[in-house]
Amino acid sequence: MRPLLVALGLTAAVAGGTACSPAGPPAAVPPAPSVVSPPPVRAGFDYQIGGAYPPADGVEVVSRDHAAAPAAGRYTICYVNAFQAQPGAEGEWGDLVLRDANGEPVIDEDWDEALLDLRTPDKRERVAAKVGAWVDDCAARGFRAVEPDNYDSYTRSHGLLSAADAQAFVRLLSAHAHEKGLAVGQKNASELAGRRQENGLDFAVAEECGEQENCDEYTAAFGAHVVVVEYTDEGLATACARWGGSLGIVRRDRDVVPAGAPGYVRRTC
Repeated sequence: MRPLLVALGLTAAVAGGTACSPAGPPAAVPPAPSVVSPPPVRAGFDYQIGGAYPPADGVEVVSRDHAAAPAAGRYTICYVNAFQAQPGAEGEWGDLVLRDANGEPVIDEDWDEALLDLRTPDKRERVAAKVGAWVDDCAARGFRAVEPDNYDSYTRSHGLLSAADAQAFVRLLSAHAHEKGLAVGQKNASELAGRRQENGLDFAVAEECGEQENCDEYTAAFGAHVVVVEYTDEGLATACARWGGSLGIVRRDRDVVPAGAPGYVRRTC
């Protein structure tokens, strides 16, 4: 789960199913256009989704929120919160908010975000239309890729959403992003990495895979096309020791605040 967007203030089974298996129905995804390219491998990386600032020397790849401008001269990934509503913004989604049997929104309590209801094709398409507008803006302003966050929200849905729901939705997003010339990053959900080709995913953004010692679950599917964000010194040390020679790795503070703000942390291997 990615950190709260402090500086910007923004940050499957069918309906009724309860399984949370990675399995899902196979689906053909149009191949990415030739203009789509994932981030360069083994490149210096910075994770700036909580506020933009000038990248340090040696940084070639930057991830920023979709409300920010791309980093000039760098490969910039556009962050969008695709599977959950921003804190307090569930009213903007209407009936697309996932609700429990009592009619209450299902909340990711770590970040106070309502999950979105992806259980039917109609609702997936309606959510994708809104997220797709952000993707269009990312492409128009010069981002090179998109990072749809909370792919793993089905694991926090109390069985209301499934892995198949998540994959059906991400296929809509990836097809649209490819049409706009953007590469698409799989955010977390390492258990789904093996299905990346049919889901139209070009690279991975892995949070805390050093801490969890599972970066190899991403590299098995994406090769070196993986960028890693750690939030502890221990996680950074493990990631650097085991994957520092092959992946772009950065340690950030959990709120990913901009450089110069209280609490800012950025370290690399």
